[in-house]
Amino acid sequence: MEKTPHSHLNLRFCVSGGAETGHGASDALERAKELGREIARRDAILVNGATTGFPYWAAIGAKEENGFTVGISPAESEREHVEFYKLPLDYMDLIIYTGFGYSGRNLLLTRSSDAVIVGCGRMGTLNEFTVAFEDKKPIGVLTGTGGTTDMLEDIVKASDRSKDNPFIVYDDDPKKLLDKLTEIVQKSKIRER
Repeated sequence: MEKTPHSHLNLRFCVSGGAETGHGASDALERAKELGREIARRDAILVNGATTGFPYWAAIGAKEENGFTVGISPAESEREHVEFYKLPLDYMDLIIYTGFGYSGRNLLLTRSSDAVIVGCGRMGTLNEFTVAFEDKKPIGVLTGTGGTTDMLEDIVKASDRSKDNPFIVYDDDPKKLLDKLTEIVQKSKIRER
C-alpha cells in the first residue's frame, strides 16, 4: 500500500512562543524553523496559535518539509483573525477559529496537543506553559531562545513544584529536544492504552 501524505500522523506538538521576537536571541527564529522541520520529519502535526513570531517561523519550517500545520486562532472568524488580531493566514493547512480571545485560545491550544514546546517567550508563552504544567502535559523548553523561556527552569525550581510535572525537558538543540519529548510522549501513550 502506497503511503499517502500525512497518512501516519500521530503526534501533535504545540509550538508556543513570542509573537513579538525583538527580545529573543539572535538565532531564535532560525531555531524555530528547525524545530518546525524536525516536527515535520517525524510525521507529526505542528499546532500553534495561528500567530506571528516564533510559532509562525516554526510553521514555515514545517511547511518546508511538507509537514501538516494547524493554527488555533483567538478570533471567531477569518475576518476578525486578519482585521482585528492582525494575524497571518499563510503556512497553515487548517485554522480553527475559537472566538475565545487569547486566554481561551491558549487553553485549547495546549489541550489539543500531545506535548507543548516553548521558545523565545513572553507573557502569553508563560501562560501556555503554566496551563500545560498544571495539566501535566509533556513540555519541551528550547533554551537559549530568550525572554520568559530562559527563566522557566528557575521558575519551576523556585515554585518548588518540579515534582508536580515530571515531564519537562530542556535543550538548546531542536532535534535533541524533540528526541527527548517524543520519547516521553510515546511512553505516556503506551500507558494510556
